[in-house]
Amino acid sequence: MSEASRSNVSEFLLLWLSRQPQQQQQLLFGLFLSMYLVTVLGNLLIILAISTDSHLHTPMYFFLSNLSFVDICFSSTTIPKMLTNHILGIQSISFPGCLTQLYFFSVFGDMDIFLLSVMAYDRFVAVCHPLHYTTKMTPQLCTLLVSGSWGICILNALLHTLLTARLSFCADNMIPQFFCDIAALMDLSCSDTHLNQMVILTEGAIIVITLFVCILVSYICITWAVLRVSSTKGKWKAFSTCGSHLAVVSLFYGTIIALYFNPSSSHSDEENTAATVMYTVVTPMLNPFIYSLRNKDLKGALRKVISRKRLALLV
Repeated sequence: MSEASRSNVSEFLLLWLSRQPQQQQQLLFGLFLSMYLVTVLGNLLIILAISTDSHLHTPMYFFLSNLSFVDICFSSTTIPKMLTNHILGIQSISFPGCLTQLYFFSVFGDMDIFLLSVMAYDRFVAVCHPLHYTTKMTPQLCTLLVSGSWGICILNALLHTLLTARLSFCADNMIPQFFCDIAALMDLSCSDTHLNQMVILTEGAIIVITLFVCILVSYICITWAVLRVSSTKGKWKAFSTCGSHLAVVSLFYGTIIALYFNPSSSHSDEENTAATVMYTVVTPMLNPFIYSLRNKDLKGALRKVISRKRLALLV
């Protein structure tokens, strides 16, 4: 691709919010700002609670704290730019800025998927092999699982970003989204995108589907193990430890599969945006509530953190 062909488009216009009626723009701005603040505050509290309470220094909470960190970063790649553009009255994002946003969006989005799979494996070991849990889920293995996931996600995001950077954008630079989505960029490109689409539908699909199958197999084994428990109380306890994770998996995977693995012609821009908001904004915001709602240990740790903050403010 020649440099001249790329220079025709030096920036993109993120049009989703500006296309809404003026009154609705203010409402959406307030809504997204509130959701972002709740996301950051809620996930920070989860991280603080886990890091300050020694009783929560276990593999399950280690993975949960990593998930909370990734959720903060995931939301921060898209929402602040949208809010800033609205405040400044602009719609643009530069070509390098768009690729940077795409890269980090891919890294943290992939990490969400990997961490959900690792957490499913952790629950499988806890429920199906409880006597060997501490010997199997060692700190070394937990660190290896997380660091290995980071490595794969960084390389995968780099691949998709480099493939997008090679595309030509000749005239149309209007993205009907609130961030630089890879699907929207491919639709705008005036060059051949078959390689990009093939990589998404092969390499991307292999990663997503493989991890989804791992989660599915883990929960089939967990369900089978729980059904063999004679005590009703024991069954309820086992299911309650997995219910929160299963709810997040269903919400996150459902929207991603509906958005990226369906033909683009099968859904409108509004449906694309609604699905995107679900997994980029709503899911990271709900995670702290879902994981702490029925978790007595985590709720106790959160109460301690909040009490210490209140005491510090009073002093």
